[in-house]
Amino acid sequence: MDIKRYCPDVKHVVIIFNPADLTGLVTLLYSGLKPSQVTTLAALDTTRLQSALAKRFNVMRSQITGCATYGGHGEQMAVFGSHVEIAGRKLIDIMGTDEFPREEWEHMKREVTLGGAQIIKLRGRSSFQSPAYLSVEMIRAAMGGEKFNYPVGTYVNNDKYNHIMMAMDTTLDENGASYKVPQGIPSENARLDASYKHLCKMRDELVDLGIVPPISEWNKINPNL
Repeated sequence: MDIKRYCPDVKHVVIIFNPADLTGLVTLLYSGLKPSQVTTLAALDTTRLQSALAKRFNVMRSQITGCATYGGHGEQMAVFGSHVEIAGRKLIDIMGTDEFPREEWEHMKREVTLGGAQIIKLRGRSSFQSPAYLSVEMIRAAMGGEKFNYPVGTYVNNDKYNHIMMAMDTTLDENGASYKVPQGIPSENARLDASYKHLCKMRDELVDLGIVPPISEWNKINPNL
C-alpha cells in the first residue's frame, strides 16, 4: 500500500508482517513518516518469556517483571534476564542455583527464541491471536490510550546502532515511539550486538536486491531519516 499517497494523514503504523524488522524499515523509508510513527510488533517473545517464567515458578504472570527480548525478531534476538524479578526476587540471584540451574535458563531462552517457528510447525501457519491483541494495544497507545511498555521494533540511529529497525527499550504513546538502548550484563549486551550485525546483513541484502537504495540516499526519499 502506498501510505504516502493514500494515507497522508496517518498518525502511526504498526507492522505485523514478517520479517517485521525489514518490512518496518522499508515501510518507514517509503512512507515518508517520522521514525517515531512506524513500529513493528516485537512483544510476543517478551510475553512468551514472561509466561514461561510464571509457569516455571508457579506465580501469576503479573508477578514476573522486567522481562524483555531485544534486537531482531527470531533466533537472533537477545533475551535479557538480568532485570527480571519473580515475585520480588531477582532472577539473576536465583539463576545458577539448585532452584534454577543455568542449563534450564539457557533451555528456556532457546524455547522463547524458537517459539514462533514452533507455532508454525505445529499449526502449519503462523498464530494470529496474540499478534492481534498486542497490535491493538500498540495502536491504542498511539491513539492516546495507556502507554505500551513492552519492547517494539523502532528505527534506531545512534553512535552504536544505526540505520536499522530493531527492538529496543521503548515506550509507545500518543507521541509515538521513543527508545533507550538497553543495558544488561556483558553477555546480554554482546548478544544484542550480534543481533544488530545480523539485522545489518539482512538490510544490506535489501540494498543488493534493489529493494531499497544505499543508505546514503535514504534521506532523499524520506527527509526524516
